[in-house]
Amino acid sequence: MNLSAQILALATGFAMVVLSAALLMTVWRIIRGPTLPDRVLGLDMLVAIAIGLIAVVAIRTGFNLYIDIAIALGLVGFLATVAFARFVLARGLSPERGAVETRRAPLPRGKSAHRKRKGERR
Repeated sequence: MNLSAQILALATGFAMVVLSAALLMTVWRIIRGPTLPDRVLGLDMLVAIAIGLIAVVAIRTGFNLYIDIAIALGLVGFLATVAFARFVLARGLSPERGAVETRRAPLPRGKSAHRKRKGERR
């Protein structure tokens, strides 16, 4: 086994380990939540990691058909993300389902609940 083959085997092995760890962390994020957009973002990341894994397998085996599979998976992942975005826009998200809720800061004690705005008469 020559030096270039050893380097390629080491690099693809390292890439498989790193991508497998990323895959496990992403699955944990999908399961854990906490909101629907977080889970969808995790699924999008899962597709990207799967494409990376498929590419590493293609390099390691030398079988170029895997690259076509990775491209098809990328297209399907993109379409799924667009479909979810259209779903969210059509349905809307309430604060309980993931939208950011903004609240006013509480007034200091002793102050009136109605503040006088600049230029406003009382």
